[in-house]
Amino acid sequence: MDLNILYQDSSLVLCIKPVGVESEGEGMPRLLERQLGGSVFCVHRLDQAVGGLMVYARTRQAAAALSAAVARREMGKEYLCVVPGGPEPARGVMKDLLYRDAAKNKSFVVRRPRRGVKEAELAYALLERGPECSLVRVALHTGRSHQIRVQFASRAMPLLGDGKYGSRERRCTVALWSCRLAFPHPATKEPVSFTALPPAAFPWDGFSCLSGGDTALESE
Repeated sequence: MDLNILYQDSSLVLCIKPVGVESEGEGMPRLLERQLGGSVFCVHRLDQAVGGLMVYARTRQAAAALSAAVARREMGKEYLCVVPGGPEPARGVMKDLLYRDAAKNKSFVVRRPRRGVKEAELAYALLERGPECSLVRVALHTGRSHQIRVQFASRAMPLLGDGKYGSRERRCTVALWSCRLAFPHPATKEPVSFTALPPAAFPWDGFSCLSGGDTALESE
C-alpha cells in the first residue's frame, strides 16, 4: 500500500492515514518505513476506524520534540465529523468526565471523579446543516480515547457509522476525519499547519462546503 504523503523533510512526514489501518505498531509506521526507508516514530494516535491527517517523526530527536509539543498542548488538532440532527447551539464547548474501560475498548461519560476518570474538553462549530445530519468541525483541547465519539454520542448525536457508540448507519465507517494539524516544527521551531479534506464519498459528499477546497476549514 502506497500512502498519500502530503509533506516530508528530514525531521517529519505528513500523510493521510487510511481508514482501517492502525496508527501505531505494525500499521502506519511500518508502511511508512517501507515507503520512505529509515525509521519512523509515532507521536500521536488516531483510531483505527478513523482516517485523515497524521504527522510522524523521522528521527528520535524529532519524536521527542513533537511528543513534548503534544504534552504541552502545542499541537492543534481539528476534525470533521457528521452527526444526526445537529448541535444546539451551533458552536460551543463540551466538557465531560470520561472513564475508559480498557477491556471493552470503550469510553463512557461519568458524573463523578474517581480512579481512572479524566477531564475531556473540545470546542465545536457547525459548518453545514443538512436535512437529516450535519457537518461539524471539532478542535480538541484534550486528547482522550474516543473523546469526540463519546462526547457527541452522550448528547444523542452518535457519529454516523459509529456502531460502538450507538449509530445505526451502516453505509459508512465512523464519520470522523482528521482535517488539520498545527504545531512547532521540531527542527526550526517555526509554526506549521496542514489541512486535508475527507474523500468525496458518503457521508462527506453530501455537504457543499467541502466541495470548494480547504477554505471551509479555516479556523475562526
